[in-house]
Amino acid sequence: MSASSPAASDRGTASRTRLVIILGALVALGPLSTDAYVPGLPELTRDLGSSTSSTQLTITACLLGLAAGQLLAGPLSDALGRRRPLLAGLALYTVAGLLCALAPDVWVLVGLRAVQGIGGAAGIVIANAVVRDRTSGTAAAKFFSLLILVSGLAPVFAPIAGGQLLRVTSWQGIFVALAVLSAAMLLVSAIGLPETLPTERRHRGGLRTVGPVFAQLLSDRVFTGYVLANGFAFAAMFAYISGSPFVLQDIHGLTPQQYSAVFAGNALGLVAAGQVSGRIVHRVGARTLLSAGLTGSAVGGLAVLAVVLTDAGLTALLAGLFVMVASVGLVLPNAAALALQNHGEHAGSAAALLGFSQFLIGGALAPLAGAAGARSALPMAVTVAALGVASLLVFTLLIRSSQNGNTASPLSTTPEPEAASRVGNPT
Repeated sequence: MSASSPAASDRGTASRTRLVIILGALVALGPLSTDAYVPGLPELTRDLGSSTSSTQLTITACLLGLAAGQLLAGPLSDALGRRRPLLAGLALYTVAGLLCALAPDVWVLVGLRAVQGIGGAAGIVIANAVVRDRTSGTAAAKFFSLLILVSGLAPVFAPIAGGQLLRVTSWQGIFVALAVLSAAMLLVSAIGLPETLPTERRHRGGLRTVGPVFAQLLSDRVFTGYVLANGFAFAAMFAYISGSPFVLQDIHGLTPQQYSAVFAGNALGLVAAGQVSGRIVHRVGARTLLSAGLTGSAVGGLAVLAVVLTDAGLTALLAGLFVMVASVGLVLPNAAALALQNHGEHAGSAAALLGFSQFLIGGALAPLAGAAGARSALPMAVTVAALGVASLLVFTLLIRSSQNGNTASPLSTTPEPEAASRVGNPT
């Protein structure tokens, strides 16, 4: 039967769909790790007898684990293939999640959350590396947009599910649910995710080569610009995640269920922006869409700051937050495609640095959003505004200036046939 027959085409479509769902679920593990228990943060604070800032360190610890874990899992996947580090990471996440539910105090929980983050990092970085194994060019930008469609459902449903779980269980039950979900993903990945890095393309030398490879990548000014711009915009969203439960529930009086609905609406905006990006990237170009997303993040953050300073009210605050969060849907797929475009031979390491910047910056700065606890929204507003502006400045200074005079967008043309064909044939 011809490879171009309808049956072969159907099999290729089914394989592509399966790959998108699995990779999207792996990327979603990061947002799930923070968003699912966000509605329970006030209860967790009271239950463990901790302060607001100490409780928010459980988010920070997970983010730092997600950052550091990618620096390990990415290079390991370049040397050992994608499957083995992925399965080990998911197993670690599952065990750590169960132990989180048994934590006797906030400091034990902080440590376990860091371990959980390290395990979850494997899914994020390896999913991005698999996309680069299979695609490049505009095809990669479109594929990353598809991942947002799947992974973006995590922040939509996670806080809703968390809020509903709190009706029948405690915050400990949420961690048990995360562990069960991770175990299911481990099983699905073991059965349904093929190895995408052939033995002949793997890098020898193990972890000894990590330093030189990272140095080589970071010496690329454009790559570093994409990494930092993406990281600052992503960190602004995490500052919102960290600070908004207290601002919206304690200051503005929303219930956990109402807060979950607001959170889900913002996440839907992110998903919608990502899908618009995937549909028009071949005409507009990834760099143009990235610029638009970074501008939206900065404008939304500044609007939130203006609302808080002028006490303009809840409706205006929600509008500013929506613009800021939705804009990230333009940033993530295009920054990833552009950053990995010229580094296919070290896709795991490049994806590790991309993800590391997201979670390191987010983990380091997210606690600032809750510096005033439930007394003031100003720390969150200042943090999201500053990070949004920083992302746009980095893009302007490191990327636009270095490509001055080059009017062609790096990803404005149709992907090469080989890249397109690899997407539909993941076996």
